[in-house]
Amino acid sequence: MEVCLRRTTALPARRNGLRPATIALAALTTPGAPAPSSRHFTLSSLTRPPPNYPGHVPLTRIEKAALAIGSGLMSLRDPRRGGKHAFVLPVKPPLTPPSQTIDLIAAFAEATATPYFIYRLRDAMLASPTGRRILRDRPRLTSTTLNLPYLRTLPANTVGRTYVAWLDREGVSPDTRASVRYIDDAECAYVMQRYRECHDFYHALTGLPVVREGEVALKAFEFANTLLPMTGMSVFAAATLKKSERRRFGQVYFPWALRNGLRAKEVINVYWEEQLERDVGELRRELGVEPPPDLREIRKKEREERRRRREGEGVGGAGAVGV
Repeated sequence: MEVCLRRTTALPARRNGLRPATIALAALTTPGAPAPSSRHFTLSSLTRPPPNYPGHVPLTRIEKAALAIGSGLMSLRDPRRGGKHAFVLPVKPPLTPPSQTIDLIAAFAEATATPYFIYRLRDAMLASPTGRRILRDRPRLTSTTLNLPYLRTLPANTVGRTYVAWLDREGVSPDTRASVRYIDDAECAYVMQRYRECHDFYHALTGLPVVREGEVALKAFEFANTLLPMTGMSVFAAATLKKSERRRFGQVYFPWALRNGLRAKEVINVYWEEQLERDVGELRRELGVEPPPDLREIRKKEREERRRRREGEGVGGAGAVGV
């Protein structure tokens, strides 16, 4: 038994199929074997397996927990689509260079999607014929694959024209989505990437703008439909809204989000590339999604009302001084 254990610990990890931490534990139980130092055991236990796909960054459970907590707390400050802040993982290089900027919402989504939620979403795709085709084809949604100039030539009531009009109005691009890095399973990583790239289509489908209030409302809809923890956590950002916005969110947009998100079909299963020339109202009815009140128009009317009120107060004040 002594010889067998010593031989096992001498073999490379890839040959005997054991993790470095397991090898170190075997050495500790070998009679007569020198006890490894605590430093050696710590480094061995943190040794990562090779990446499972290009760009994959394997993390230990401790690192995933640190990433989830840190990115979650900081992303509450800005739940909007493109909010980015400098954030460095509390681990040694070369995992994350100090100068690298990470999309906190994306990092939080990946750190909290496993071990259950991203698999649930993947299984929802596998249960749908269209979802299975998406998983097989693995299309990407970018400005190149979508041919935005062509979409601008489509009739106004089509999905493609509605989508590109929303992009132009909000001043955003489909090319700014971060690549998935922290989900270990390659297929589940694609599911998260697909969700991420479809997010702007959800905006276009609902008409919600890229402002804090609109983003929180859409995240509530996505949580009810996908159950991804990041989307649910983002709803707490409603506490950072102005008083009038919080009241409107609680009375109008939160009930709308829950009602539509729960009753709608799994929006992850929409093959958007095949729906671009379709009537957007018809697709909404098929999915079971009713557009909410136009938030951008509501906010515009509120600004105009405030401006008229200020102008009226100014005129009244000037008249009082003249008297």
